[in-house]
Amino acid sequence: MNRLNFIELRNVYFGYKKGKPIINNLSLIIRKDEVTTILGPNGSGKTTLGKLMMGILKPINGQVYISNEDISERTLAQIGSKIGYLFQNPEKHFFCNTVEEELGFVLRFKGFSEAYLMERVEGLLKLLQLEDVRKSSPLLLSQGEKQRLAIATILVNNPEYLILDEPTTGLDVERKKILIELLKELIEKGIGMTIISHDHFFVEELSHRVIKIHRGEIIHDQRI
Repeated sequence: MNRLNFIELRNVYFGYKKGKPIINNLSLIIRKDEVTTILGPNGSGKTTLGKLMMGILKPINGQVYISNEDISERTLAQIGSKIGYLFQNPEKHFFCNTVEEELGFVLRFKGFSEAYLMERVEGLLKLLQLEDVRKSSPLLLSQGEKQRLAIATILVNNPEYLILDEPTTGLDVERKKILIELLKELIEKGIGMTIISHDHFFVEELSHRVIKIHRGEIIHDQRI
């Protein structure tokens, strides 16, 4: 595999019992050096595809590879050390009592020093404009604040790739611009991304490749 071909799906099929397939014999190679956007109507399989790429869902048939390794042989934690996944509902990322505890939890668990932990947390609080809510419960934040905190919890791990499911949910125009600039900085640092989004302004600002799916199949794939 080309070293830039980071994620590969080979003849992937996924569906639930007694239902139509959600992903139907789909093959796809995602490069690490570009931003790929996945578009499609509700129910087209976009979110399911993202979860299959991450290993949250397992295909019924077919294989998914990350860096040329079959992810069926890897735990979700091992995959998570390479890929950060933003859920459509940001509250799925939260389980601590305050914003700053949320950001420091993983680093503390991994045994990083308190000095490094505080420096990293302070940087993310400032970057995502969450300093004023650092002592607040994540569940009591506004929708936009929840979304920014969810993104921060991903970035704290320094992933080499991001899968973002509707990342602009709850963000106003100014916050979208801030997020775009942040993601552009990450792209310049070599972090690849797949974005699942209906936000055309956001997509146009960041995308190198646009893939459209319908009924679990790719109907359009173009680099722009």
